[in-house]
Amino acid sequence: MLSIVFANGQREIALAPWGLLAILAAADLLLSFSRRKQLSYGMATEIFIGESKTLKLKIPRMPAGLRAQLAWPEGLSGAAEITFVPQADGTGIAETAYRGVQRGVWAFEYIWLRWMSRLKLFEFVPRLEFDLEVRVVPNIRLVQSGEIATTVQSALYGVKENRAIGEGSEFHQLRDFVQGMDVKSIDWKRSAKRRSLVARELRAERNHHVIVALDNGYLMREEIAGLPKIDHAVTSALAVAWAAAIGGDQVGYYAYDVRPRSFVAPTQGRQGFARLRSWSAGLTYSGQETNHTLALTELNARTPKRSLIIVFTDFIDTTSAELLVENLAILSKRHLLIFVAIRDPAAGTLVETPPEDLDGVALLVAANQAISERRLVLERLARLGITVLDATPETVTGRLISTYLEIKAREMI
Repeated sequence: MLSIVFANGQREIALAPWGLLAILAAADLLLSFSRRKQLSYGMATEIFIGESKTLKLKIPRMPAGLRAQLAWPEGLSGAAEITFVPQADGTGIAETAYRGVQRGVWAFEYIWLRWMSRLKLFEFVPRLEFDLEVRVVPNIRLVQSGEIATTVQSALYGVKENRAIGEGSEFHQLRDFVQGMDVKSIDWKRSAKRRSLVARELRAERNHHVIVALDNGYLMREEIAGLPKIDHAVTSALAVAWAAAIGGDQVGYYAYDVRPRSFVAPTQGRQGFARLRSWSAGLTYSGQETNHTLALTELNARTPKRSLIIVFTDFIDTTSAELLVENLAILSKRHLLIFVAIRDPAAGTLVETPPEDLDGVALLVAANQAISERRLVLERLARLGITVLDATPETVTGRLISTYLEIKAREMI
């Protein structure tokens, strides 16, 4: 009998902590109970690729230590965890930066909130709907700023325009021949009709065809400065297309990878630029190897008129670049070419950094070999009469526009 009482006493003592824990848990739940959280948010629905915006979150009656977790879609990057800051009125506000890293339309679905109960016994992780779409579009910040328009107008329509009269290839007007004018400018047929010497006055030709050709193969998906090469190329292509539109030229565009994907004939004015922007926004990322022979042969067949063709592409070594060089040589016989390659500045930094171990030595040798082979290919292209731009992402747009303006001023097309 005594043993049974003793056993019951032991059982009660053993269950006592669990009972106390159950009471504390129930009290913690009652103290921490609140209505379903209502989260409001503010976020830009469109962002330029490579730029950052701020996501703002606000929640009433913020629990202590509130945090949020957001599953960012592939085209956006941001902090994995967001911390709320309590305000004087009891609300919680959080701000976090996010960046566009791939073009496209990216959708959110849910956001998870996290906070501890009053007695720290429970962690609440409710899932709230976060129905929002964000469009990541090509970067036209330079176009919007007016910097390109100012540069082109001052270069082509300012002092240089006056000097171009009489030195171009497009007929401007007839005028009486006076002493000091070039004898070659005399229009002898019209002079005979008028029975006095008449000179033809020329000016710099406009309405040239400018074709932006974008290689969208897998090599252009390599990331430089946080963005794929193709997106740096698209940004630069849009900038030079705007410059060409301001300069009075007609702009067309062409995309290719394993085969030609799309071609739009040159169009004049800002309407052509708007079409190019819309087209580039929908340009998908390709993981296929580029067929330069097929693509450049097709481009040559589609552009019978002499044009300025700007080719954005890249290569690995002299062997892989062989077909590229051969087809660019054929294309350059009829057209004026600008070859644009976007260089990774990290490679130059690597070569200048002394190695610390054998792995570093091997990496340095490989980097030097790659740079040397790249230089050989670019020099070969330059000997073919192709204008070569091998630039970093920060400098490629400025150099390309300067090259375009120089070509216009020198009447090379």
